[in-house]
Formats: sequence, structure tokens, C-alpha cells
Amino acid sequence: MIFNKDTAKKTAEVLLQINAIKLQPTDPFTWASGWHSPIYCDNRIVLSYPLIRNYIRETIAKHIESHYGKPDVIAGVATGAIGIGALVAEYLNLPFVYVRPEAKKHGRQNQVEGYIEKGQTVVVVEDLISTGKSSLNAVKALKEAEVNVKGMVAIFSYGFEVAANNFKEANVELHTLSNYQNLLEQALDTNYITEKQQDVLAQWNASPSTWNAN
Repeated sequence: MIFNKDTAKKTAEVLLQINAIKLQPTDPFTWASGWHSPIYCDNRIVLSYPLIRNYIRETIAKHIESHYGKPDVIAGVATGAIGIGALVAEYLNLPFVYVRPEAKKHGRQNQVEGYIEKGQTVVVVEDLISTGKSSLNAVKALKEAEVNVKGMVAIFSYGFEVAANNFKEANVELHTLSNYQNLLEQALDTNYITEKQQDVLAQWNASPSTWNAN
């Protein structure tokens, strides 16, 4: 679920402006999964642009307050959402923790890094949702720490059906600043892409695992 249309379009606009999102329908990227993709998203770039960083931080923070009230703790998903999660926690004057993909093999063997207490309320901050598996893995670790996960807020989602199904099955509420549909609308409105390219990009989103640029 996106926050609202204006936020979705504005977020898409700024992510395109700083090349946090790149669209290359005729020269696709190859993801680690082996999928060929006309889009590449790296929202960590947001941290390098103070005005946009502040916009993202404040928009997420205000949504958390309006939708969840003030949780006890903000949790970021490693590694992409550690930076923005910490900024959101600072803006809200709340404690911050982050969640590793898996527990460390040495030392205290933590998966959740930082101080958190059983029973505390937590909102998870994520930078990007693809299938949702790594994000939900972080939620699972937090629940195993016996805290109350209120929901998750992310900067951007590819809008894959598999992600929606995964979040529904896990009973985790997800809100995003923007998503793929609004990205394409914004890119077309600003002549970043043509209508023909929009069709190609939409085809990829409908079946990313089998899509071929040719």
C-alpha cells in the first residue's frame, strides 16, 4: 500500500533525479538472481543528497506517527536500510536497532544489533521491497526477540505479486512511499521514458523471471 498518490509521484521523481532508480528497457541489468531487468534501484544513494534524504526521512517518520503512533523502537533492515532507518529514529527521537540477514557466527552471535526489550513496539524501515523475503526474515528475527512488530515502511516496492502474497501470509502490514506503477507514470509524465518503453517496462513487471528485452 502506498501512502498517497502525491507522495508516490514525488518520491519516484526524486529517485529518478538522483539515479537511485535507473530505467534501461533496451539495455537491461542482470540481477544477482539471474533475472534480466530494465530497472535497477539503489536507494542508499539517497543518503548522499541532504534535501532528498530529509524528505524521505520526514515522510517516513510522519507516516509512522500518523499510522502507528509512536513506537518504542525503529528497526532498519541491513544493510540498505540502516542509514535511513537511523535517520528516521533520530527524527522521532527513538532508539534504533538493525537486523542482520542472519546471526553473527562469532562474539555475541546477534542477529538484532542494538538494545531492545521484550514486549516493546517496533516499526521496521526498509529501503526496497522485491519478493519481500529478506524483509520478512528481519521481521521473523524481531518476533523471535519477543517484540511487537507493528508493521513495515519502505521507500520503494517493485510491486511484485509474490511480495504481496508473502506479506499477506506473514500477516505483516507494509506501506511504501512509492511503487513501480507510480514510477512508470512519473517517468512517462516527465518524458524520462516513451509510451513504447512504458509498455516494455510493464511487461517485465508482470513476469520478471521470464522477461526478455528482445
